[in-house]
Amino acid sequence: MKILVFDIWADYGHFRKFYTTSSPLTFSFPPPPTIAGILGAIYGTDKNTNEYLKVFGGDKCKISLQILNPVKKVRMGLNLLETKGTNLKLPMSDKNLAPRTQIRTEFLKDPCFRIYFAYEDEKIFKPIAKFLKEHKSTYTVSLGLSELLADFKYVGEYDSDVKSDNELVELQTPVMETKLIKNGLEIESGKKYFKEKMPIKMNPERIVEKYDDVIFEPDGKTIKAKVKDYYRLENGENITFF
Repeated sequence: MKILVFDIWADYGHFRKFYTTSSPLTFSFPPPPTIAGILGAIYGTDKNTNEYLKVFGGDKCKISLQILNPVKKVRMGLNLLETKGTNLKLPMSDKNLAPRTQIRTEFLKDPCFRIYFAYEDEKIFKPIAKFLKEHKSTYTVSLGLSELLADFKYVGEYDSDVKSDNELVELQTPVMETKLIKNGLEIESGKKYFKEKMPIKMNPERIVEKYDDVIFEPDGKTIKAKVKDYYRLENGENITFF
């Protein structure tokens, strides 16, 4: 299987955790539906109908990532302005009439990720590869919020082979807990192991159909584990898809 690889980075990123309300927290890396949105922005899917979740959220599409920069989180206050109802008609200079609030929000600082992408239909795969090579996108690419503009760089296309040998393997990517063989995670000294529950599959109505616990090394180091299946790229990297 041919796998397309590209890097994406920004000054800040925010991928809101679904269980936070008044003080939004962020995932340590973009969940699969967010990566599907990035691919949709590059390819040019319809933004009004959430077409990206249909095109890049189905079984034809395989997505994974590698953490390149260590995960760093900071918190900043966002000044929000109420824009509903008749408030839009009120004079902005009158502080008593234009309700504002400040929300403490968590961001990723200097996030950088390597995205692995495979697709069964070359009519989708080839245009995205062409856009990446030419450093073009249909819509502006961001990391979470529209204000957090991102840049990206084409890395390459690699052939891969699927493996299911039940042996310990060095993985460049986070791994879903459901893909681990029982007691298959090897804890190594000098590495940190985090786990976050995140959405894996979301339908075009933006209803999450699948959650999973994802294990990752926040400094971007490899994870040694026994998994049910993984893909070995021709450059020697081993990855699992979400």
